[in-house]
Amino acid sequence: MCRSVHRRKKTLSLPGTNEELRKVASSWSPLSTVGTSRPCSNTSLTDRSTGITGIGGTVVKPHARPNVVRLSRIDMHDDATEFRLDVSESELQDLRTRLRNARWPEPETVEDWSQGVPLAYLRELCRSWATEYDWRDTEARLNALPQFRTVIEGLGIHFLHVRSQHADALPLVITHGWPGSIVEFLKVIGPLADPTAYGGDASDAFHVVCPSLPGFGFSDKPTRPGWGIERIADAWAVLAARLGYERYGAQGSDWGTSISALIGQRDPEHVVGIHLTPPLAPPDPGTLDDLSERERAALASLEHAAEWESGYSREHATRPQTIGYALVDSPIGLAAWIVEKFWAWTDCDGYLENVLSRDELLDNLMLYWLPRTGASSARLYWESIRQVDAWISGEATNTISVPTGCSIFPKELQRPSRRWAERRFLDIRYWNEPERGGHFAAFEQPELFVDEVRAFFRLVR
Repeated sequence: MCRSVHRRKKTLSLPGTNEELRKVASSWSPLSTVGTSRPCSNTSLTDRSTGITGIGGTVVKPHARPNVVRLSRIDMHDDATEFRLDVSESELQDLRTRLRNARWPEPETVEDWSQGVPLAYLRELCRSWATEYDWRDTEARLNALPQFRTVIEGLGIHFLHVRSQHADALPLVITHGWPGSIVEFLKVIGPLADPTAYGGDASDAFHVVCPSLPGFGFSDKPTRPGWGIERIADAWAVLAARLGYERYGAQGSDWGTSISALIGQRDPEHVVGIHLTPPLAPPDPGTLDDLSERERAALASLEHAAEWESGYSREHATRPQTIGYALVDSPIGLAAWIVEKFWAWTDCDGYLENVLSRDELLDNLMLYWLPRTGASSARLYWESIRQVDAWISGEATNTISVPTGCSIFPKELQRPSRRWAERRFLDIRYWNEPERGGHFAAFEQPELFVDEVRAFFRLVR
């Protein structure tokens, strides 16, 4: 795996203002062209699992389920093509049919979520999914943003690229994790890219690059082992270079935390800093006889997670293919598997809709259901979770020296103290512990998240 990155001079020129985005979105048509109309002959955009193939929306239907999307791709650059969602109505109808024909188990024998998602809650969520949820609204919101695909090391990568209209904007690569998606960031992209439109300062502007992880969303699914977090970090550095960015920042949560840390470690000559929610660092054995109250709570949280919250991770890490059959075939299985983690990991006071609307939960589910990523997204645990577990509870040997900002939200799973984190992250410039928020900070508390990102990167621009 190559650690050095060839920096390209060419840049994808994209519209910056919301009005410009709306104009571009309204002008897109299935076979329209923008700039050069020559297709990327060196780029294969076949999705083997869904039957999506070719340039301009040619589709081969798979047998098990109808085609997921018809894609319009318009050549913008030798290295990237525009991407537009157009989900077939037959796919949406298939989903509704599966939801209505579901076979349900008996109710749980307890009065809470301790055995998993309560039957009554999940039945109501799936009823709404089948009868009220409007995918077309989400599809339109995604299509109003500049979306692209590019091939890196033979794998097609889907990404959002929203360039700011402000001249001194800093490029920022934001990475999601499991069970999230790019949907997590839809409420923060606007304030980050166009701060003055939201009452902010132009000096805080970012060019936002938001890729979908390999095997997630509308990125390709790896067909061979090897796409672990180091390779993804290197791919994101290639992506930044391909977009013409000589200096950029990285931000991440969940898998994105580890990937962003590795980007800083492996591309330090171009990375101005990394912002992590949270940083992953093990307890310092030298402090165990002198723990603060907060450190004791952090250790208790790790112990609780190991006993009660890690079953999904062990299944993903050992048999991702096995669980994948259920997640790809059953929408109620997928909903239960993912929504349970949103309930457990958000700062919601026991009621998920306190922080996320039902439609927002379903938006995120759709980015797993439509592209059939139940197995492929789980497979990242098979590739890399043992390494990440060592960073959480092992020794602080994998050090990071680039400037680092850390935001530790109160319902986050891992909450290292600053003195623990400083053993692994050697140049912490910013540390804050917001009063509310959980594992999906950008999704749950978008204003707080934006404040945290801005506060750190002001120190390193």
